[in-house]
Amino acid sequence: MKQVMIATANQGKAKEFKQLFDQYGIEVKTLLDFPDYPDIPETGSTFIENATIKATTAAKDLHMPVIADDSGLAIDALDGAPGVYSARYAGPEKSDANNRKKALTELANVPDADRGATFHTYLVVSDAQGQVVSHYHGTLSGVILREERGENGFGYDSIFYVPSEGLTTAEMSAEKKDSLSHRGNALRLLAKDLENGELNLYEDFNHE
Repeated sequence: MKQVMIATANQGKAKEFKQLFDQYGIEVKTLLDFPDYPDIPETGSTFIENATIKATTAAKDLHMPVIADDSGLAIDALDGAPGVYSARYAGPEKSDANNRKKALTELANVPDADRGATFHTYLVVSDAQGQVVSHYHGTLSGVILREERGENGFGYDSIFYVPSEGLTTAEMSAEKKDSLSHRGNALRLLAKDLENGELNLYEDFNHE
């Protein structure tokens, strides 16, 4: 069976990638399948820099094609924070609950009209030699609520409200969220290139 490596140990992200590649008969491997593989330092100052670092580093180390993403939340009133620090906004322990609490605290005095925010995902595709083949960008715009709503999702989903849907992303079904999410939008761009032949995971990468 054909395989693709996704450079993440986040089970929520892994599930979304698997949903995409299942339809192509491609098995997804993640860093969860390599428990001894060390964390890749995310030293970039932008989402695309971090995604590139993860994709190319893992590809060189594991000698296989890799797709890496870097995703995060940019809050207008916080000048784009937490941005690349979204996963560790409240500290290095990477606590989703503490990250949400910090964001709500920072926005406590911000009026409802100024609580706009955008989720970003950048996907970077690397060949087995660590060369970038392609990259994709997806977004989802919304508003940060004053309290949490919903039990689904992860990260900032329970405070991220999408006005057009009247729901937070944590109140949506997995199918609804995937249909409009930042990661879903980036994945659909990648899928389009797979379908039209612009990206062939098993020819473009077969350089060895």
